[in-house]
Amino acid sequence: MAHSPLATYLTDHLAGATAGAALARRVARNGDGARAGQTLAQIASDVEADREALRRLLGELGIRPSITKNAGAWISERAARLKPNGRLRGDPPMQRLHELETLSLGIAGKLALWQALRVSPEAATAAGIDLDELERRAGEQREQVERERIAAARTALFPTPGDILRRERAAPRDAG
Repeated sequence: MAHSPLATYLTDHLAGATAGAALARRVARNGDGARAGQTLAQIASDVEADREALRRLLGELGIRPSITKNAGAWISERAARLKPNGRLRGDPPMQRLHELETLSLGIAGKLALWQALRVSPEAATAAGIDLDELERRAGEQREQVERERIAAARTALFPTPGDILRRERAAPRDAG
């Protein structure tokens, strides 16, 4: 099964989950406020658990993870951090919005994975994999991230005068 369409599909999703878990941890560390930080920390934990469920599924099916795909996903996630954002440091609102959008899209892809696996007899009978629970959890994660994303959009795209003042105070000063 090493080169089957299912193996390719699952190893592609595992690579996405590798990047997604790293992004979820970073977004949780940079959470705005106590409530958002706790919510995002729980999502990061769930995303990691989902990644481990996918790893178990690959193992159950005798599919080896792709070191190349996982390394590429890991590098891509870190390279995305280098995107110019007009600031030398900090967590600017547009960056947060982009990160939450990326996380939301990744979770939507994970939900699609769990739904697609329902048509695979091999995956449906894999020991210890509860597709119902994985689907439910992905749906909840997506809803929670979407709430945070909309809040981030308000701040990033339509800042209040207080938001602007806080950004100016937090921005590094030019030495010139």
